[in-house]
Amino acid sequence: MSDSTQLQVAAIQQAWHGSLAATLDRTERLIRDAAAQHARLVCLQELHAGPYFCQHQGAGVFDLAEAIDGPTAQRLGALAAELKLVIVGSIFERRAKGVYHNTALIFDGSAELAGFYRKMHIPDDPGFYEKYYFTPGDADEPGFHPIETSIGKLGVLVCWDQWYPEAARLMALADADILIYPTAIGWDPQEQADENERQTDAWITVQRGHAVANNLPVIAINRIGHEADPTGVTDGILFWGNSFICGGQGEFLAQADRTTEQVLMASIDMGRTEQLRRIWPYFRDRRVDAYGDLTRRYRR
Repeated sequence: MSDSTQLQVAAIQQAWHGSLAATLDRTERLIRDAAAQHARLVCLQELHAGPYFCQHQGAGVFDLAEAIDGPTAQRLGALAAELKLVIVGSIFERRAKGVYHNTALIFDGSAELAGFYRKMHIPDDPGFYEKYYFTPGDADEPGFHPIETSIGKLGVLVCWDQWYPEAARLMALADADILIYPTAIGWDPQEQADENERQTDAWITVQRGHAVANNLPVIAINRIGHEADPTGVTDGILFWGNSFICGGQGEFLAQADRTTEQVLMASIDMGRTEQLRRIWPYFRDRRVDAYGDLTRRYRR
């Protein structure tokens, strides 16, 4: 990879289309659209092929899980090979009997898997009961380690990971070239409008902060649309979209709206991190001798 390369990237903001087959068909059309616009990297949202099923707890939902080389991976891999793309996808992974993960898959112009990342931080909140379904990724397999591809090292993290500066920093320390956050986040339809705005602004701001603090471009991909709670207990989730791509100073390169299914395109200067770190030498000035308490749950 040349440091001077302008990399065309795409973030696909998409809705759930009612079935795995229909949604993947739509995903394929959007990936082909991105390729036609000369994207070399295409990033999909969290659990893009299915519904966001974590609104409730149900043992039957585990039947939706698939192997890391299952049908979704095979379809994405075939597209990566045909279109010569780097694709970041996402599946509900069945790793073993009783062990399931929220897993990002990376393909690099080939049907073979270039790497994967299993979500490390797992939330457990009303409407987001992920601890019931997902085992956290192992720290060493692959943990917070970027995936090497033909376009650079991809620091792929997933949704709840995006709120943790430690995750972004560890990816940066492992020489990531881009931070990528596949996401499924939205509002409670009954929440007050001003609170919805605060939540959305916080989500955007914290990820732009990771870009600034690490001098790295960020790609954040969220879903759109309303998805009902299958139990009928709540009013479901209204996913707020707002996918965006920003540069290493947090500047927006492209930003989607809240409701439109679209291919969000931007050009990233892959040599800019080096330039920024010469001007803003955060990594030079880190006090690594004083950070031992970061490995503790709480200081007191």
